[in-house]
Amino acid sequence: MSIINKIKPVIKVITPILGGKFIGKFAVKNARKEYKNNVKPPFSPPGYAFPIVWPLLYTTMGIAYMLVSHKADNKKLKGVYYTQLSLNYLWSILYFKYKLRFSALVESFVLLGAVTMTTMKFFNVKKITGLLLVPYLLWSAFATYLTAGNWWLNKDNKDYSGNSRFL
Repeated sequence: MSIINKIKPVIKVITPILGGKFIGKFAVKNARKEYKNNVKPPFSPPGYAFPIVWPLLYTTMGIAYMLVSHKADNKKLKGVYYTQLSLNYLWSILYFKYKLRFSALVESFVLLGAVTMTTMKFFNVKKITGLLLVPYLLWSAFATYLTAGNWWLNKDNKDYSGNSRFL
């Protein structure tokens, strides 16, 4: 087995983690301060929960993808996987970097659909991979609720909405 074949599984696992870390540095500056100052919907977790939850979710995403990536329909699996991962990163850019909160809300529904599709496709290929994505699917649904609630409760606050830029 060549060195490349040995490190490919590791690369597949760490790619979403490193991407999330990069997006965090690039787009999520001052997120805790902003989050603390916003009116929040019921059941909103404390700000410190997000940097705990996301690395765990990114790790399970990477493991799930690594476990199915060698399957015969790899191109389709790769397509849905990287689509949802890209949408995941895009949400942070829209919401935090550019404060396009309504756009992020719309995008969160698209992301939830992509995560649902990815979870189902992975489950159909190898059940454990679909199960590994269930926490991510649940968190994505919860995040959509939080995005909707935060937008609704804060949409008239110019600091929240980026001077009323919604699209």
